[in-house]
Amino acid sequence: MPDILVIGSLNADLVVRVPRFPQPGETIRGDDLQTFPGGKGANQAVAAARLGASVSMLGRVGKDNFGDYLINNLQSNNVDTKQVQRNDASTGTAIIAVDSNGQNSIVLSAGANGKVSDADVMTASFSDFNLLLLQLEIPIETVLSAAQRAKEKGLRVLLNPAPARALPDELISLPDFLVPNYIELRRLTNQTVSDISSAEKAAKALLDRGAQTIIVTLGANGALLVTRENTKHIPSFKVNVVDTTAAGDAFIGGFAYALPQGKSLEESIRYGCACGALATTKFGAQPSLPTKEEVERFMSL
Repeated sequence: MPDILVIGSLNADLVVRVPRFPQPGETIRGDDLQTFPGGKGANQAVAAARLGASVSMLGRVGKDNFGDYLINNLQSNNVDTKQVQRNDASTGTAIIAVDSNGQNSIVLSAGANGKVSDADVMTASFSDFNLLLLQLEIPIETVLSAAQRAKEKGLRVLLNPAPARALPDELISLPDFLVPNYIELRRLTNQTVSDISSAEKAAKALLDRGAQTIIVTLGANGALLVTRENTKHIPSFKVNVVDTTAAGDAFIGGFAYALPQGKSLEESIRYGCACGALATTKFGAQPSLPTKEEVERFMSL
């Protein structure tokens, strides 16, 4: 029986390396275009499954070659796809430029992801799971409905508020874990967030809006755990960064896998940091997501 239900996006990632990001109106030369499976929902599902978690994915793809590609990829990574539907919209795509420093710039075309609906949520069997992972690449009404239903069924809920946008208070307070990065935290709070101190201040503003546990991912600086009881900075690991795409998804997959294994919040965050760090050492979204063996070997060094 799957432990983790992921309701979210499935995208085909079209990736090109560039020496730098172009200015408006500028054309620059990039490397050969590569296609990878992606989408924040699917990335997080695969991230957790590669570590050994039992995972089911709920989402939509088109009746096109990209749709076949994404479903086959999930299945090859031991993610249950019975709740992934096909419809006439095109499969979601992400156009990603990666610069020489490994930083990325992404343009999303939602496609079938925009069709994931409340009706889809109502047909899901939440009683089969203990944790729900949510992101914001599907309609926000569907995300809210999923969070509400999960809480009614006794599931813990983790919301990764990405891509960055403002959220209603209910979507701040419902999740057990709210996991933004710097940019997303800035958008959620309308505060300047540039370092650990300002991230703590902004996170505490979300506590005032009802948030339960906030984990701010800080890239190379690790993560910041903020609750009403305490604040704790968990450092990350030093690696040679190749591509930061899906590093946040790797973190969430690692955290979601580790927490039910009896690890503390801090230990689970540390495990997520190791997964995120490893993901930056390889090119592409899902191809960069580490296995359990890779993470354990890395953390033992």
